[in-house]
Amino acid sequence: MSDHDQRATSHGTTRDPARRLQDLLLSTEAVEDFLAAFIDAASVALGDEISAGVMMDRDGHVITVACSDESAARYDEEQYRYDEGPCLSALRSAKVILVEDLAADYRFGPYRPGALALGVRSSMSLPLYGGVEPVGALNLCSRSAHGFSPAEQAEAVDFADEASRALNLVVRIAHDVEITDELHASLISRTVIDRAIGVVCAQNRCDSEDALAMLRATAAERGVELRFVAAERVAAVSG
Repeated sequence: MSDHDQRATSHGTTRDPARRLQDLLLSTEAVEDFLAAFIDAASVALGDEISAGVMMDRDGHVITVACSDESAARYDEEQYRYDEGPCLSALRSAKVILVEDLAADYRFGPYRPGALALGVRSSMSLPLYGGVEPVGALNLCSRSAHGFSPAEQAEAVDFADEASRALNLVVRIAHDVEITDELHASLISRTVIDRAIGVVCAQNRCDSEDALAMLRATAAERGVELRFVAAERVAAVSG
């Protein structure tokens, strides 16, 4: 039995990343917490000799949001230093980047000697999706050349796929919450404006169209949104 198979047997559930990641998503409140738990699960499945990290794109700025150890954080910092490396490439190209032996792989220019000095010999980087485009990448590094067997590569792909599904769900939920909040705020504003129109109608003995025109004129003159003027009118008569 291989070391990988022994790890899978000893941990029982390592063959079912979907169920484990689903449980993680339900038991964590923030995306960062989920990713930290995800990294822990990946480390258990792939072995302690693998350093794992997740980098995320925040409005064009890539940062490391979770890592299994200090080595993983240093590997990412080396990529940020030169703005290139396998994990950044995976994020930007939406492709899995496998480095079998960094000592014989010259794809990553200035990053390569620094990473070798830190002890990286092989790595596997996989894009993570929160929709159509990648929103981050999983970086797996080994201090051994050819550190990822075919079985481990397949398991890493499974983890990245399931993490992407979970992230996609998080993004959809966040989007739905945002839309709901915006709709709620819009309904509240509409109610306040309608009440303000009623106040202006009563005070000026005019119809609703003239009242709305007066409110809009006041808002334009003061350079504020209509809802603020409406809220002031309502508050003035509400005490």
